Amino acid sequence: MPAVAFPQSFTVKVDDIDRDRNFLNAQVYNGLGCHGENISPRISWSHVPPGTKSIVLTVHDPDAPTGGLGWTHWNVVNISPSVTSIQRGASGHATLLPVGALETLTDFGDSTYGGPCPPPGETHRYVVTVSALSVASIGVKPASSPALVAYQMHGNIIAQARYVARYHRTSH
Repeated sequence: MPAVAFPQSFTVKVDDIDRDRNFLNAQVYNGLGCHGENISPRISWSHVPPGTKSIVLTVHDPDAPTGGLGWTHWNVVNISPSVTSIQRGASGHATLLPVGALETLTDFGDSTYGGPCPPPGETHRYVVTVSALSVASIGVKPASSPALVAYQMHGNIIAQARYVARYHRTSH
């Protein structure tokens, strides 16, 4: 019998974290009582599925005290399927983002990365999702909400890769 080749799994990795998958202070938000540097992390992905026409990157905190809505920390849309990473510190710097990529609104109200900042004493999860889409772009603008981004992605997702990072905010 001939061997059957299976494609490798679509995966995503976050570099700027410690060995326990906790964000470093460089990635933590600077505001709302948090004192980080708010530098977007380097995120890379591999084994993009065939037929992918664009990539969307999201960072979302499902543990945020928002009545179950969670909190969107970063959205980057319309990334070319040939791109395999976003470099550290790219957010807010169009020349460092992949050509054609667009940052949209987060729940902080800005169209740039907003790092972890859970309530004091809490540990939250930050779900980094890379979505492979069947369309070359989604009809959004920098001022588009996270909900509109999700709506425009609906029905166009070929595959998703997820990575869960964490951050614990001390109580002092």
